[in-house]
Amino acid sequence: MTTLGTSPHTGTEKEILLHSMERHRAAVRWKLEGLDDEQLRRQLVPSGSSLLGLVKHLAAVEYAWFCQTFGVETEPLPFVEDDEDADLRVDPGETTADLLAFYDRACAAANAVIEASDLDLTGTVSWTGRTVSMRWVLVHMIEETARHAGHVDILRELIDGAAGDHQRTPAPAEAADGASA
Repeated sequence: MTTLGTSPHTGTEKEILLHSMERHRAAVRWKLEGLDDEQLRRQLVPSGSSLLGLVKHLAAVEYAWFCQTFGVETEPLPFVEDDEDADLRVDPGETTADLLAFYDRACAAANAVIEASDLDLTGTVSWTGRTVSMRWVLVHMIEETARHAGHVDILRELIDGAAGDHQRTPAPAEAADGASA
């Protein structure tokens, strides 16, 4: 994933969209820090969602929307035709490291497709047959990732009380003397 700096308020449309995508991806990854495998797998809501399950889902949809839509090969994805929630469940043999690596590979593959593509490039969503532009897919995936980053935030808060959408970095004066505003 690319390094996040300040938002490119005057960047190109693609730069701004990709920065927004990266910001939400980073929030998802950050919310997992400091938790053990049991906490990451814990299901705290009636739907059975878990932090790792949401990461698995996000990885699968990154590959599906960015790669499959535009004809780029992917690794096998956890979609099952007669089980719409298969990509949200963590199987006993799947490790935290495996699923985080899956997410990283999916994001890297998606970024390669984004970087190589014009926003007006069109592809076909195989499961619906719809024609969509890269611009539409980027906006859709920003929405998807932000939505699930919110779910991740709630699950994390239920686990240990940690809340917030991104890691706060102290202002330069705070960092120097430890004071807070």
